Amino acid sequence: MDLQTTIYLVVGLTFALYIGIAVWARAGSTSEFYVAGGGVGPRINGMATAADWMSAASFISMAGLISNMGYGGALFLMGWTGGYVLLALLLAPYLRKFGKFTVPQFIGDRYYSQTASTVAVLCLLVASLTYIIGQMTGVGVAFSRFLGVSSDTGIYVGMAIVFTYAVFGGMKGITYTQVAQFVVLIFAYTVPAVFISMQLTGNPIPQLGLGSNMVGSDISLLQKLDQVVVELGFGQYTTTTAGSTLNMFAYTLSLMIGTAGLPHVIMRFFTVPSVAAARLSAGWALVFIAILYTTAPAVAGMAKMNLIGTVNTAVASNGDLYATDSSLKYEERPDWMKRWEVTGLLKFEDKNGDGRIQYYNDKTKNADAAAKAEAAGWKGNELAVNADIIVLANPEIALLPNWVIALVAAGGLAAALSTAAGLLLAISSAISHDLVKGVFKPNISEKGELMAGKIAMSVSIVVAGYLGLNPPGFAAGTVALAFGIAASSLFPAIMMGIFSKKMNKEGAIAGMLSGLFITLFYVFAHKGLFFIKGTEYLPLIGGPNSFFGITPEAFGAVGALVNFIVAFVVDKFTKAPPEHIQHLVESVRTPRGAKAVDGRH
Repeated sequence: MDLQTTIYLVVGLTFALYIGIAVWARAGSTSEFYVAGGGVGPRINGMATAADWMSAASFISMAGLISNMGYGGALFLMGWTGGYVLLALLLAPYLRKFGKFTVPQFIGDRYYSQTASTVAVLCLLVASLTYIIGQMTGVGVAFSRFLGVSSDTGIYVGMAIVFTYAVFGGMKGITYTQVAQFVVLIFAYTVPAVFISMQLTGNPIPQLGLGSNMVGSDISLLQKLDQVVVELGFGQYTTTTAGSTLNMFAYTLSLMIGTAGLPHVIMRFFTVPSVAAARLSAGWALVFIAILYTTAPAVAGMAKMNLIGTVNTAVASNGDLYATDSSLKYEERPDWMKRWEVTGLLKFEDKNGDGRIQYYNDKTKNADAAAKAEAAGWKGNELAVNADIIVLANPEIALLPNWVIALVAAGGLAAALSTAAGLLLAISSAISHDLVKGVFKPNISEKGELMAGKIAMSVSIVVAGYLGLNPPGFAAGTVALAFGIAASSLFPAIMMGIFSKKMNKEGAIAGMLSGLFITLFYVFAHKGLFFIKGTEYLPLIGGPNSFFGITPEAFGAVGALVNFIVAFVVDKFTKAPPEHIQHLVESVRTPRGAKAVDGRH
C-alpha cells in the first residue's frame, strides 16, 4: 500500500473513532455539557487532561523548537511541566472543592461580583482565542502535508470534525474523545522515536538513546551533535541559552504560571467526583504527560542529527563539512524534501549557483566557520526549515515504514484537535454560563442554557477557524503569548482567591485588568505601534525587547507581578470582603470533601 493511501486510511479511521465516541457520549444536560456529569474517574480524566494539555504546540512545535534552540529550548519543558505541577498541587483540589462549572464563575463567586466574573471572561477569551490560533495552524500544517490539500482546506475539515464531537457531546463527548486522542498521539510520538533511537544508537529507549554512543562510534549522539553544529557555525547544542539569563527565567516563569491559569485545563478537574479524585487524576495526567515530555528532547536531537546528515553527507563519513562535494545536490534531494517543499515550510535558494544545498549559520560569530564557508564558495545558508515540520517529517527523514508516517500524521491531528476542543468548550462555557446565565438572563431554563452553550460553541468554532485562516501578526507562530496572557490576568486572581481571604473584589478586578493591559501593550508595542514626532516615526516603547531584554512571549511573568502589586495596593485602600466570603475561603483551603458540582450562581 502506498504512503498516501496508508495516511488516508489511518487518519480516516481515527476520525471515525472520534465521531463514533461523540455519538455515543452526547450531552443531554448542562452538567454533562460543562463537566461531563462530574463523575469521570481519575485515570480516564488523567488521560483526557493529558490530551487536552498536549496540544499542537507540544506534539508538533516543542521538539522543533528544542531542535533549533538546543539547550535553550529546555525552557518549554521546564515551564510547561513545572506549571502543570503547580496547577495540580496549588489550584486543582481547591477549585474542585468550590464546586463550580467554570473559572469565571469561581472568580465571580469568590469576589462576590458579576463585574469580576465578566472581567475574567474577557481575560479567558483573549487567552483562549490566542491559544487556539496555534491549534488551527497545526491542523492546517498536518493536513496540507499529509492529506494533499491546502492548509485552508485542512482547517475547514478540522472545524467540521471538532464541531461534530464538541457541539453535540460537550465536555462528556470531549472527555472520551480525548482519551482516544491521547492513545493515538502518544503512540504516534513514541513509536517513531523508538525506531530512530535504534537506528542511531542501537538503544530502543529514546530517553537513554540521546546520551548513548552512536552506532559504530565511540562518542555519544549529543557529543557528535555538538561537534557538527559548532563546525557549521551554530551555538553548541547542549549549552546555548535563549537570550539572557533574565529572559530565560522570565520565559520559564511565564509558561509555568500561565499553564496553571489556563481555563481549559483547570476545567478538567471539575469533571471528577471528589477532591481526592482531582488529586489522583492530576497525578495520572502527569505520568501520561511525562511519556511525551521526556521523549521530546530525544526526538529533537535525533531529528537535528538526521537533518544535518541528510544535507551534509560528510557528517556520516567524518569528512570536511565545507568540502566542495560535502553538501547534497538539489536534484538528488530525497522524496521527503520534495513533499515538504510543496507546503512552503521547507525552502531552498541556490545562492551560489552550484546546484547543491548548503545548510549552515551564515550569521555566525565563529570566524573559523565563516572562513571555511567563504573558502568553499558558499554565499549564505540556502535551506530554511520551519521548526513545525521537525516532528512530522522525522519519520520520513529516517525512512521509516509508511504506517509509522501515517501514525504521526494522525497523532499531530489528534493533538491539535483535542486541545482545540477543550479551548472551545472553555470559551463557549464562559459565554453561555457566565455571561448569558450569570449576567444577561439568570432565569434561563436548563434546556435554554444547553442550547445557548451549543450555539456559543458553534460560533466559537467559526471564529477559531477564521483566526486560523487569518492569524493576527502578533500571535502567529507561537502559543507562548497565550500563556503570558493567562499568567498575567487569571493566575494571580485565582491564587489570591484561594490563599488570601482578605483580597477583595476591587483589588482582583484592578489586578486582572492591569496585568492584561500591560502584557497586551508590550506585545503590540513590540510589534510596531508607532507615534509621530514631527516627521519621524519612533517606536512606542523604545524598540524590541526594551524592558531589560525580555521578549513579549516572556512578559507574562512581569504582567503577573504587576497584577499582584496592583491588587494588593487597591485592596489596602478599599473595603474588606464580607465575613461570609472570608469564611468561604477558609473552608475552600481545607480540601477535604467537596460540594456536588451544580454550577449554580
